[in-house]
Amino acid sequence: MTHSILRLVFILFLVIKPLSAAADNTILILGDSLSAAYGLQQEQGWVKLLQDKYDDEQADIELINASISGETSGGALRRLDALLEQYEPTHVLIELGANDGLRGFPVKKMQTNLTALIQKSQAANAMTALMEIYIPPNYGPRYSKMFTDTFSRVSEETNAHLMNFFMLNIAGQPELMQNDNLHPNKKAQLLIRDEMYDSIKKWLNKD
Repeated sequence: MTHSILRLVFILFLVIKPLSAAADNTILILGDSLSAAYGLQQEQGWVKLLQDKYDDEQADIELINASISGETSGGALRRLDALLEQYEPTHVLIELGANDGLRGFPVKKMQTNLTALIQKSQAANAMTALMEIYIPPNYGPRYSKMFTDTFSRVSEETNAHLMNFFMLNIAGQPELMQNDNLHPNKKAQLLIRDEMYDSIKKWLNKD
């Protein structure tokens, strides 16, 4: 009797395991210093804090943080093929563009790069999300508007999910920023984690 039960459990394990593996959500995050925990230890950054939250909940979500401080849309595009091959993500979240804007790169070139990032990801059967990025107003209203409008345009043209910029409620609050007034501090990471928890939940449910 015991042998029969063990045999049944083993058969069920073989059947069920592939189903649960197929349900995994592996999210590749292509970001810049805002997601790379600039000025902080990696475990203090919002990505690691969010992964810890998922783990505590036993959620079937794995975050792959491929963010690099100073990264541009063009730099990420050069890295993307290798990342897609290595991690085979089910989802790709693109948090890029700030460094393109801060360096005054042509908006059209950024648009081309963002579109290519999304299309490459979609060709690899990954669902895509594009975060809407804002830059400081000192670049002039014309450039700033062209810059920000690019994200909604690319999202519409590629059918990528448009995600709210997680710095909107943090930038401008000195108590949440590092001394450079560009990067969120340790206290802000918890707020970003909670916002991204909700944003990613909406994205996954939309899929």
